[in-house]
Amino acid sequence: MLILFNKPMGVLSQFTDKGTEGSPRATLSDYIDLPGVYPAGRLDRDSEGLLLLTDDGRLQARIAHPKFKKPKTYLVQVEGDPTEAHLAQLRRGVTLKDGPTRPAQVRRIPPPDLWPRIPPVRFRKSVPDAWLEITITEGRNRQVRRMTAHVGLPCLRLVRWAIGDWRVDGLAPGEWREA
Repeated sequence: MLILFNKPMGVLSQFTDKGTEGSPRATLSDYIDLPGVYPAGRLDRDSEGLLLLTDDGRLQARIAHPKFKKPKTYLVQVEGDPTEAHLAQLRRGVTLKDGPTRPAQVRRIPPPDLWPRIPPVRFRKSVPDAWLEITITEGRNRQVRRMTAHVGLPCLRLVRWAIGDWRVDGLAPGEWREA
């Protein structure tokens, strides 16, 4: 079984919040009541979009393990006005504190037609923002956010749009379907 879930912002990519007893933080169990399925990878609490869940351990490994280089595509709202030099740096790969990243596929895109984010991204008249589509083949902790910040484009909103051929389009935040 493979589940495609559109994880809302603020939801932990786990079924329980072991970190803080009695915590009001939302988890996957607030949205998915299927026994025996587990996330194939993670998506930060402050990120949104596609999270795959499965009951098949081998499939989970093929999706999540970096050695399989499964492409993950993100729609990323950044602060600033990306230049070709910014994009070239990301395309070459950047060196973060935990080492160099693999090259990314990056292109500037018009603002996508997405669901509203709750809470909304803070709008500032004096600071421009732009949207990028970024595809990576690894999945380090907060990697896309760290990559864009490294080149001087802090991330305002991060939506995982696709993992391989699986896409989140057609699912509202909090909705899931079987693949």
